[in-house]
Amino acid sequence: MGAAPGAAGPGTGAGHDLRVRFPVDDAQVSRLHADAFGYPYAPVPWAARLDRHSRSWAGEFRGGRLVGFVHAVWDGGRHAFLLDTAVEAACRRSGVGGRVVAALVADLRALGIEWVHVDFEPHLEGFYRRAGFTGTAAGLLRLR
Repeated sequence: MGAAPGAAGPGTGAGHDLRVRFPVDDAQVSRLHADAFGYPYAPVPWAARLDRHSRSWAGEFRGGRLVGFVHAVWDGGRHAFLLDTAVEAACRRSGVGGRVVAALVADLRALGIEWVHVDFEPHLEGFYRRAGFTGTAAGLLRLR
């Protein structure tokens, strides 16, 4: 896609305001993240975090409200790691998650990323397979 920061991407129109590398409102992303992952709202410095660690991010807006979000941290080279896919509860199963992941992947491709990794819980396997991800063996070590 190669969109400039803040530019709209595919899926624009038909009520879908899809953006990549948009100026982030910490409160909006924090609210969406809390809603999507089921924990109490607490402000998080998302803009600074994304600026420092992420290669790209994508969001879908409806009426100016952020309803879907995902970002990818990277290794400074050819690998990126998809994180924090979040969709507002009222918008789930409406294609929002698929659109933000597709927009992010297209932007990462345009930025020269070759490999995108994602970890997910078993109940999300179908979602990520539909988004083009394949299974792979991986390891996880919980530190706390």
